[in-house]
Parts: sequence; C-alpha cells; structure tokens
Amino acid sequence: MISFVGTGPGAPDLLTLRGAERLAAAQIVVWASSLVPEAVLGHCPGDVVVHDSAVMTLEDVLAVFAGAPDTARIVRLHSGDPGVYGAIQEQLDWCRANGRSVEVVPGVTSVAAAAATLGRELTVPGLSQSVVLTRLAGRTAASMRPGEGVAAFARAGVTMAVFLSGARPEELQGELLAPGSGYDGSTPAAVVVRVSWPDERVVATTVGGLAAAIRATGATRTVLVLVGDALADAPVPARSHLYSPGHSTTFRLRSAPGTTSGRPSRVGRPTGGNG
Repeated sequence: MISFVGTGPGAPDLLTLRGAERLAAAQIVVWASSLVPEAVLGHCPGDVVVHDSAVMTLEDVLAVFAGAPDTARIVRLHSGDPGVYGAIQEQLDWCRANGRSVEVVPGVTSVAAAAATLGRELTVPGLSQSVVLTRLAGRTAASMRPGEGVAAFARAGVTMAVFLSGARPEELQGELLAPGSGYDGSTPAAVVVRVSWPDERVVATTVGGLAAAIRATGATRTVLVLVGDALADAPVPARSHLYSPGHSTTFRLRSAPGTTSGRPSRVGRPTGGNG
C-alpha cells in the first residue's frame, strides 16, 4: 500500500490519527524536508527507510515506489493537505496505471491552522461566506488557466488565502488592489509564516500595508497570506442563523418570541436496556 499522508501545517500533533497510524507502520517514507518538520518522523518506527523528496524529481519518487515490493508499506508525506497544492495527481496516476494499492489520508490545511492561530472564523455572516484558495502565477503560470488568479478572484471581495507568493510581495499587493477589486487599502490582512511550527510568526496588517509586512518577516517560503473583512478584530456584524432561536432547522423548530428553544434537546450516552 502507498499512502499519501497530509502532515498538516507542521506541528507533529496536528496529524490525523490515521496519518500517525500509517507512519507508525511505515517501512518506507518519502518526505519533503523543506516543508515538513523532521519532528513528524518521530511517529515512524526506528528501522524505517527515509527518502528526502526535497532533492528528488517526480521520476526519483516513482523509482522508489517501483523498486519496492507491492506489499511494502510506503508513506508519501505531503505538507498540509495533499489535495491542495500537493502535486499528487501524477503520482496517483502512476500508482493506478501500475496496479499499486493507494490511498490518500487528508491533513489539516495551513489555512485552517492560520485561522485557529488568528482566532478568527473565515466565513462570517455579512462579511464573507466563501473562501478562495489561490496563488500568484509566477514561474508556473502555465499551470493556471486564463482568467484564474489573485486579481480575478479579488473582484469578489471574499476571504482569500494566497499560497506560494511570499517571494513577490509587491506583485501580490498590486493584484489584490487591481482595478475592480473588492478590497481596498484598509481591508484586513494577515501574514502567517510557518504556522504551527515552533518559530511561527503572525503579522496583522492591511492590504495597503501587505507588501511591507511580508518584507518585514524576511520569509519567502512557507508564507500564507489571508485577506478579507472577516479578519477584522471586531464583533460580527450579523448573527449566524444556525443557532438563532428565530431560525428553524431539521433538528430544531423555530422558537416563539421570548423562548430559547422550539424543541427539547436530548443529550447523553445510551444507557442500555435499563435507560
């Protein structure tokens, strides 16, 4: 079995239980030392064979897969969640074309970890009910379709998470403020570097001050930028309908004015036949 495991944003205890179990049983691990802390390998057995993909090409990684017996327990470690900028699809295609058993184990995204660090919800009623994950085009512009990118998505003015763009802060700020953007210079933003790592850094700023804030960190990699009104350090402008007594759901009736619940709740564990 070849398991593609998302290690989460970095902290070894932010792996899923399934991810930790796969590492504990692994015979071969391929990991990226540039993106995944070595401490994550502490979940592995002492006799595991480790390959560092930071210095490997896709062909090198596939050669490791091909050189191992079908029964080998292989873990391919990816930072964050493998489904977001994980570059796993070509590896999955090879596994399926070669009849290798394969699975994908999701991981905590850096976006989720950054929101937790900031203590903010990214989908606040009245401010943003959408989150866009994107990046600058850069040297890999050929990977992006026409009309896809920061400036295009900025028109919506919703919460945006920008990956892989720390090396070009002025370009990023310019695209966020391009003509027709839903943001302006005062829109809240946050720069989060190596979220959940021991040396994590967080800079609260605005779109207008974003380039300077990124430059001030001195970081060009493992930089995540969050943008949007939901990041504002202020009370929410509108209450969520989900727990409002004036809103009904499948599990709760709408309450009459002055009451707190339209239906009694039932909590607690089953007590067996004598409950």
